Amino acid sequence: MQTSPFSDFFIRFWGVRGSIPTPGKETVRYGGNTSCVEMYVGGKRLIFDGGTGLRVLGKHLLSQMPVEAYMFFTHSHWDHIQGFPFFIPAFIPGNCFHIYGAIAPNGANIKARLSDQMHHPNFPVPLVAMRSDLRFYDIQPGEVFKIDDIEIETASLNHPNEAIGYRISWAGHTAVYCTDTEHFADRLDENVLRLAQNADIFIYDATYSDEEYSDPKSPKIGWGHSTWQEAVKLAQAAKVDKLVIFHHDPAHDDDFLDNIEAQVHTVFANSLLAREGMVLPVIGAKPPQE
Repeated sequence: MQTSPFSDFFIRFWGVRGSIPTPGKETVRYGGNTSCVEMYVGGKRLIFDGGTGLRVLGKHLLSQMPVEAYMFFTHSHWDHIQGFPFFIPAFIPGNCFHIYGAIAPNGANIKARLSDQMHHPNFPVPLVAMRSDLRFYDIQPGEVFKIDDIEIETASLNHPNEAIGYRISWAGHTAVYCTDTEHFADRLDENVLRLAQNADIFIYDATYSDEEYSDPKSPKIGWGHSTWQEAVKLAQAAKVDKLVIFHHDPAHDDDFLDNIEAQVHTVFANSLLAREGMVLPVIGAKPPQE
């Protein structure tokens, strides 16, 4: 891993959309690729989820060979893994990827879950064609572990087929990646609150507004996603510094998201909506602008 001349802890967004990619002229400003977030932490590259944004990150990494990175999956719904078969660095010998994920409800580990989507007749190239050094690790929700001096805390999220959130702490600073979770009607989610407590940056699934979520004509209750209003409640209760709204609904175009961002900002000033290519420093004043 090459050292960075910039921030020692920064976050870059490669895919911010949920459910399905949404390319087109109406999603240019926020982006249409599905979930993929990169964190550069104390000299190590951490990658969260492998949606279609992972393909774009892979192209970016080709100029930095050889690459070692740590990949963390929240779950294996398609919008979080569909970029993995197109992640070019994984096919190149000399690169190394440490891949973490929980056991699925059906008992499949993360290696099996990634491999299954690459089996015939769904995909022509199997996982074994990836010639980099792939190392797989099973983790339990609630587990806390370290990669050298980086502490990673996990927690179960409220999502169909299960998902896990991640809290990354280094040098006294914290970023939280918490997507694909649905809030509870009668209380704040204790798992999410624990992950988010006093975080510098809190990335949260706010696919809907409260109005969309409870719309009697097309309710989204039970779909496994939350709202921006609930994101604000959590951010305030957990005393986070910056709130980042993530996992945008495929039906929300740029103008719609501009309006949502303005509304969020009125009730939580240090907030914004995630955009493809956006870079946020956690520590340091000069993240890369490439």
